[in-house]
Amino acid sequence: MNLYPVVTITLGGLSLVAVALGLMLLAALALPAGRRRLADTLEGRERHPIAWAWLVALLAMSGSLYLSDVVGLVPCLLCWYQRIAMYPLVLVLGVGLLKGDAGVWRYALALPVVGGVISAYHVVLQYRPTLDLISCTTGVPCSARYLAVFGFVSIPVMAGSAFLLIAALLLLLRVLEGAGPELA
Repeated sequence: MNLYPVVTITLGGLSLVAVALGLMLLAALALPAGRRRLADTLEGRERHPIAWAWLVALLAMSGSLYLSDVVGLVPCLLCWYQRIAMYPLVLVLGVGLLKGDAGVWRYALALPVVGGVISAYHVVLQYRPTLDLISCTTGVPCSARYLAVFGFVSIPVMAGSAFLLIAALLLLLRVLEGAGPELA
């Protein structure tokens, strides 16, 4: 049985779910009532968002390794940069989860933010190759699209959706830790 279509459609579907969850979570965090409700709901359960963020990072890393090492898709330069932002999150969030450290957001948040910016640029570049600011001379061109699940979910879209959800979960940790804006 060929797993490639099953895996890519699953990853594409999970990407759409991640975007929806990430945007809803950011919207809730932007509103005082939303922050208060999230804080009340997750009080004493700070490990939950860490575990969810770790799981998202683990799935994203596993998906990228499957596409490159099993399927044989050669990553472009921007794909490598996104991997550089994603792979350490598995380790950093894993340690934060094991230690129960809600402060993990302080040293992990930069990775999904930077990775998300790279992913967003990569998606734009796939639709507008003339906006190429860096030379993708290694591997394949950064404007190439190996796949388009549902007609639009490419590999950078998958990575960007994971970065969005991880960043939103880390911002939730900021609120849960009490470092965020007043919940009153």
